[in-house]
Amino acid sequence: MAENGRRRIVGLDIGTNKVAAIAGEVLPDGAIEVIGVGTQPSGGLRKGVVVNVESTVQSIQRAVEEAELMAGGQIESVYAGVAGSHVQCVNSHGVVPITSGEVRKQDIDSVLEAARAVPTPADQQILHVLPQDYVVDGQEGVRTPPLGMSGVRLEASAHVVTCAANAARNVEKCIERCGLRVNRLVLEPLASSLAVLTDDERDLGVCLVDIGAGTTDVVVFANGAIRHTAVIPIAGDQVTNDIAMSLPTPKREAEEIKVKYACALTRLVQPEETINVAGVGDRPPRSLPRQSIAEIVEARLEELFGFVKAELRRSGFEESVASGVVLTGGGARMEGLAELAESVFEKPASVAAPKHIGGLRDIVRNPLYATGVGLLMYGKREEDTAAGGDRSRSSGLVGRIGRWFRENV
Repeated sequence: MAENGRRRIVGLDIGTNKVAAIAGEVLPDGAIEVIGVGTQPSGGLRKGVVVNVESTVQSIQRAVEEAELMAGGQIESVYAGVAGSHVQCVNSHGVVPITSGEVRKQDIDSVLEAARAVPTPADQQILHVLPQDYVVDGQEGVRTPPLGMSGVRLEASAHVVTCAANAARNVEKCIERCGLRVNRLVLEPLASSLAVLTDDERDLGVCLVDIGAGTTDVVVFANGAIRHTAVIPIAGDQVTNDIAMSLPTPKREAEEIKVKYACALTRLVQPEETINVAGVGDRPPRSLPRQSIAEIVEARLEELFGFVKAELRRSGFEESVASGVVLTGGGARMEGLAELAESVFEKPASVAAPKHIGGLRDIVRNPLYATGVGLLMYGKREEDTAAGGDRSRSSGLVGRIGRWFRENV
C-alpha cells in the first residue's frame, strides 16, 4: 500500500533490449495513475529468455530504483512479463455436472480446471487458462461466468498458455535476487492487449502484433476473447542487424539510424533526403540516401508481416478480425509501419499506445510501454477479482448461516 492509502501496483517488463519498471496507484474510482517509471538497457536476454543472470539482475535493480525514486516509495513486489519462442498455446474444452441445479463459483472453478487438463510436456508449465465461452445445457454464446443460471451441465472453452518452466524460473530468480516478490508471471502480449485494445476491437475481432527487440508476439481476439497466440522469431533486432550489415556500420550506430531515420515504406521517403552514417573501424563517415535505409527496412518488415499473416491464417480466424491489425511495442515506432501493414494484411492497421491511464501519461503513452502499463492493468484486475472473491465467499457464508437459522430455529 502507498502512504496515502492507495493501492500500489508495479509492472516489470523484462525485454531483450530494455527493462522497464512502471509503478502505479489505483485511485478510489478504480483508475490507474502512473507515479514512477524506470528504464534501463538490457543485455541479459535473448529472444525473451535469460542468458546472463548477473546482467539481467543489474538491469532490473537499476530500473526499479529509478521507478522508486520517481514514485517516492519502496517497491516490494511486481507483476512480471514472460515472452519468447518457448511460449505455446492450445484451445481446450471442459465439461462438468452442475451439482446443485444452479451454477456456483465452485462449478466455474471446476469446469476451468477440467479445461486446464491438457497434455503438457514435463519441461512446460501452465501460465494462463483464459476463458473464452461457456455453455449451459447446450445454450451457447455465454461470454461471462454464468453464475446463478439453472442447469445440469456446464461447459467451457479456454485458451491454455504454457511456457518453459526453467525460462520462467530464471526470470523469477533474477527478480527475487533484487529483493522483490513476484506476484504473478504474465504473458507479455496479453498484458499489452489490456493497455492498447478497446472492448469494441476485441468484440469485432482484432490481431495484435507486439513488435519487440527479440521477438514479435501475436494475439488474435474474436467475440471478446483470445483465440490464438503465437511468437514470431523476427523483430526489431533483425532490422538493426540488416542495417548494420548492409551499410556497413557498427550495431550501435545502426540502432540509432533505425530509431531516427528508418521508414517502413520506401515510397514515403523523398529521393533527395540523405543521412550521415558512421564507418566501421577507422573508415570515415559517409552520406547515404535515406531511401537506401528504407529499402533495407521495408524488406525485413514485409517478411515479418508475411509470417504474421501466415500465422493468422493458420489460426483459422483470419476472416474474424474485422477491426484489422493493431501494432504496438518498441518496434512499432516507425514511419510508414501502419501503411505497410495495411498493404500486406489487406486490412485496416494502426499503431497503438497505452490508453486510459493517468499520472505520467506523457511518458507512458508510447508503444514502447504497452507491456509495462498492461502489467499494471493485469495486476489491478487480478487483485480486484481476488477481493471480489473474498467478498463473495463472505456473503455466501452469511447466506448459508441465515438459511440454517430460518430452517432450523
